[in-house]
Amino acid sequence: MSARDERPLASVPLWLWGVLVVAFVSQVSFQALRPPPAQAGEVLPPAPAPQALRLGAFGEPEALARALMLYLQSFDLGGVNAKPYRNLDYRVLADWLRAILALDPRSGYPLFSAARLYAEVDDPARMRLMLELIYEQYLLAPNQRWQWLAHAALLAKHRLGDLPLARRYAAALQRLTTDPEVPLWAKQMEVFILEDMNELEAARIMLGGMLESGTVTDPG
Repeated sequence: MSARDERPLASVPLWLWGVLVVAFVSQVSFQALRPPPAQAGEVLPPAPAPQALRLGAFGEPEALARALMLYLQSFDLGGVNAKPYRNLDYRVLADWLRAILALDPRSGYPLFSAARLYAEVDDPARMRLMLELIYEQYLLAPNQRWQWLAHAALLAKHRLGDLPLARRYAAALQRLTTDPEVPLWAKQMEVFILEDMNELEAARIMLGGMLESGTVTDPG
């Protein structure tokens, strides 16, 4: 093996090797001691404080955030349950996702998981917890996180059948998302939800305002 071949291994920090070893041993132990699927929701521990995670990241918050997402998704993943995520304590789960986002705010993976995995269980109470988490985190960075709130609005409308909740999310999209690259359909969601709610006059007024401001340029 040449010196060039050895260099990548030599450049890996010693602490990272330690984390990998501990993670491997923990995973093996977890699989060996894993409770039956019906009890899987009881094993997710409380989330660490974001400050503690930042201290434990040793200057590599993005790497630790990715590792924590893998750790989080190891719970109840691959069990025999038809709907495994439904067994998790969603309040604890939301705390984990908040902590990971605080560690790496630019990552889209925690909100992707909230929207496309955890919010799509057949359990309205758990769905609402995830949708509110997405809304809360959207407010911190609207132009970076608009797509997850748009998905939350669609879930509220089509899966929960809760048009007022869907309108609340759509109104935030229309009001707070300012990036010109955001597609028009996302900013117009509130208009279509108002139409579904038979609030036709409010929809007309809103569309008129969009035309006047230049947000919408096609009178059709």
